[in-house]
Amino acid sequence: MKYLKSLFTILFISVAILSCSNEETSTKPIPEDFSKKLTIFHINDQHGQLDNFSKIKYIIDQEKAQTNVMVVCSGDIFSGNPVVDNYEEKGFPMIDLMNKVGFDVSVIGNHEFDYGEAILKDRFNQSQFSWVCANVNMNNTGIPEPFEYKSITKNNVKVTFLGLVETNGKEGAVIPSTHPWRVQNITFQNYTSIVNKYAVIKENEQSDLYVALTHLGNSSDSNLAYSYPYFDLIIGGHSHSITNTTINKIPVFQAGSNLNYLGKITLRVQSKKIENLTYELIDLNNYTNYDAPLKQLITDYNKNANLDEIIGYASAYHNRNAVGNFYTDALRNQLNVDLSFQNSGGVRNDLDQGDISKREIYSIDPFNNGSVTYTMTVQEIKDFLMGSKAAIYYSGVKIEQENQTIHISKNNQLLTNNTTLTVGLNDYIPAVYDRYFTQTATIKPHTTAENIIYYLENNAIPINYTQSNNYFQFQ
Repeated sequence: MKYLKSLFTILFISVAILSCSNEETSTKPIPEDFSKKLTIFHINDQHGQLDNFSKIKYIIDQEKAQTNVMVVCSGDIFSGNPVVDNYEEKGFPMIDLMNKVGFDVSVIGNHEFDYGEAILKDRFNQSQFSWVCANVNMNNTGIPEPFEYKSITKNNVKVTFLGLVETNGKEGAVIPSTHPWRVQNITFQNYTSIVNKYAVIKENEQSDLYVALTHLGNSSDSNLAYSYPYFDLIIGGHSHSITNTTINKIPVFQAGSNLNYLGKITLRVQSKKIENLTYELIDLNNYTNYDAPLKQLITDYNKNANLDEIIGYASAYHNRNAVGNFYTDALRNQLNVDLSFQNSGGVRNDLDQGDISKREIYSIDPFNNGSVTYTMTVQEIKDFLMGSKAAIYYSGVKIEQENQTIHISKNNQLLTNNTTLTVGLNDYIPAVYDRYFTQTATIKPHTTAENIIYYLENNAIPINYTQSNNYFQFQ
């Protein structure tokens, strides 16, 4: 009995000690995880380029075996590669590859709208990653509304991405730099008018990091950092820049364009702040390892006998200025007009010496713009050139500026202001500058790229526009 009493006393004391120990553990504050590590890979402005995705997947898969990884895109996924732009389901290969690489989130770029509403709806529905954009409303188009912001958690790290797209597409309007007719049913806001609504999202979401995932361009990203300094990072696109800088203590990055580079942000987070950050810009064209199954899929996508059909010959290398002069000359002849225009931004590639394929023409003109003709007076043409200050290539006349006066001549004869001319151009120009194109347009059945292809197919003479300089921008 005495033995039992002693045993009971020992057990009581032991329990008391353990109880004290458990109480201390439960009340002790849990320290912030000082080892929160994250790698963010980012691309932007790939414009339909496929070939380096197999390398990206290899790099990302290697990193995932070591740490937390997020993969993001800063927009302009489409428009620029004939394989993607002319695929039976426009844009499908890009989303397919991004799904297989394992992207987490993408902001909408201005060229996401180039294919029109129906196709964008299909590409959104195809995506296994999230789309973000706080300054767009898809209204009743049927296109799924993107998230304004999206929080993504990888193990112990939570990051919130706010999406923003540029709206500089048309004077007097708030739309991105795309064909205005393709966004008529979609509403946009300037990013400066809405971004303050999201000033405390990091706190509300209890995120470790708050990232602006933008398609605004370098100057707007700089303004974002100076004027709205509640972001931990800005990852941007649109200006096709290689950017690695810090503005107002906020790191700002952009990884060039056309899938030439992959940005790699390696960081450590402590107490919801970046404790340490390193940056690497990986040159994909000089990187050799790749994911074999994805490389084979890309090879299969690239096989297109129709695109590789030879339709003409260039007797010399043509830079973009020379291409613009060839382009407008061909368009003028094909549309049978007095004068043709092409906006300089619509010429997207050079032209190598040698055989010309359909693929090359679609690379030069990837936007699927229609062809239209107008009958305009010389004065109306001058009003357009002076008022828009558009940078254009032209064919059929000579356009010169003397002080603040424009002279237009044909066959060395100065044309009077009331002279009428037929004008052929892509339908993007009158859509953007509609205040100067109030005349009735004649809509032609083919895109501008198709017209150039038809011209080459029926013109056996090798082209050489290396000495031409029909370029004008009112100063």
